[in-house]
Amino acid sequence: MKVCLLLADGFEEIEALGTYAILKRSGLDVDLFAVSDQDTTGRFGVTCTRLKPFTQLEPSAYAALVLPGGPGYQVLKTNAHVAQLLETFNKEGKVIAAICASPTILGEKGFLKGKRYTCFTAMNKDFGGTFTDGYAQTDGSIITGQSAAATIDFAFAIVEKLLGKAKADEVKKSIYYK
Repeated sequence: MKVCLLLADGFEEIEALGTYAILKRSGLDVDLFAVSDQDTTGRFGVTCTRLKPFTQLEPSAYAALVLPGGPGYQVLKTNAHVAQLLETFNKEGKVIAAICASPTILGEKGFLKGKRYTCFTAMNKDFGGTFTDGYAQTDGSIITGQSAAATIDFAFAIVEKLLGKAKADEVKKSIYYK
């Protein structure tokens, strides 16, 4: 099963790379895409190289899409191709996972209406759903995470949605997560 993770300059490293690591430990095939089609630098200066160019992303090849937060969420929010990709994933009922600031993108697109969700608390607005103050929230095909501190719970919510609770529990045990 394949997952695509979008990176834009200013991405929150722990949210992107921590999620990536947990998904890979679970046996998921994860591709990192640069929205700007170049090397991408995170909020704290970590540069990811040899990323796949966003222009080559084929939505049909992926079961899930992951959006990390951090200041780079603004790039994701304003990019027309990201908006189109989100519409495609949502229409097809594929998993869309967003953490920290990025769930606000989903909220502004109307994807959180009638859903339970979380996001960076200070950025929460009335998105037409029910805000929860937990680290991670799954409602149907939408998975949201609250903040950088929520990265592990967020990543395991994705694993559980895609591969089941038994697999998530197996990987938790392998890293001594309690």
